[in-house]
Amino acid sequence: MAVTIKAENNAEKAAWDIKLSGEIDISNADQVKAKIDSSLAEAKQNILIDLSGLTYIDSTGLGVFIAAHSSLKKEGLGVKVYGATGSVKKLLTVSSLDKILS
Repeated sequence: MAVTIKAENNAEKAAWDIKLSGEIDISNADQVKAKIDSSLAEAKQNILIDLSGLTYIDSTGLGVFIAAHSSLKKEGLGVKVYGATGSVKKLLTVSSLDKILS
């Protein structure tokens, strides 16, 4: 399983725009975490994650989002996800993360 990660600093929104596509699972969730961590090391700001290209995510991937959100929340910032479809959207809904990360 593979994931593609594109991160861009959006000065207008004062946020990181991160677009994920493919699949996130235990074998590659560390790549997503590393990209989020390196982005935040460059500039601490909100993170907007586009999930429209994501076809699968497991609990390890969700854990990456939760950890980033918890870390940023302490600084008055957060993680917002959008564009989820299919099974990814269903998992976010069932886990109630759609309410926390929206």
